[in-house]
Amino acid sequence: MALNSRLTSIPVRAVAALFLAMLAVQATAKVIRHPVKAARDPAKLVRDLKLKSSSVLVMDPSDSSVLYARHSDVAMPIASITKLMTALVVLDARQSLDEPIQISDADRDLPKGGFSRLTVGTTLSRGDLMHLALMSSENRAAHALGNNYPGGMPAMVAAMNAKAADLGMVSSHFVDPTGLSSQNVASPEDLSKLVIAASHNPTIREYSTDSRYAVKVRKHMVEFHNTDNLVANPGWNIIVQKTGYITEAGKCLVMAAVIEGRSVVIVLLD
Repeated sequence: MALNSRLTSIPVRAVAALFLAMLAVQATAKVIRHPVKAARDPAKLVRDLKLKSSSVLVMDPSDSSVLYARHSDVAMPIASITKLMTALVVLDARQSLDEPIQISDADRDLPKGGFSRLTVGTTLSRGDLMHLALMSSENRAAHALGNNYPGGMPAMVAAMNAKAADLGMVSSHFVDPTGLSSQNVASPEDLSKLVIAASHNPTIREYSTDSRYAVKVRKHMVEFHNTDNLVANPGWNIIVQKTGYITEAGKCLVMAAVIEGRSVVIVLLD
């Protein structure tokens, strides 16, 4: 499926809703309260989208039909979208989500741009770490998941690439579980397959769309929030989502959602 810019014939209101969703999440994920106002000129939304996104894919997972595509076969850095694959691989390994894991010195030194609110010595369950990695894009949480995978980080990365191959993500490559490395790359077509696989897992659905979650960091409860503000808006039926940002990737977002009664998968790479 090598596509440039393409839009299928679907109702004007549905087109407007789709593209308004994409523009909304791309523009710093600010919630738009009255999306129907933009439905009068969907063509303008398409033009604006072309200016703002370098690679885009919008598709209907029920029949694999492509609603819109722009450079959807081009592999690019994907930043923290990586964490969806991290979660899939850990869940595939059937590791206990209740097992306690301590953030260690091995998780301290993250690649450039890495940030974490989890101090070394913090002990959380594997499930809590996954929750924070998916919801709040917590980097040490994702790194600790990799370090505590059977066989350690090398086995984790190998499993991520093997899972990508199983899903048919032909342009993807992973080198770490956080997404802080610009060597983690995939195309929108690849990521649509990852999103669909993630949407079939109830744990990933729950964790990625939770709006807030508190955990105990040493002696204090610390509240984390979702990096995607749209999950807190009851007007958006988001099934699974993940945001990402590093300098090399720009702002990225993937989601599976129901918009105007239609299931869609949206991939935006800056």
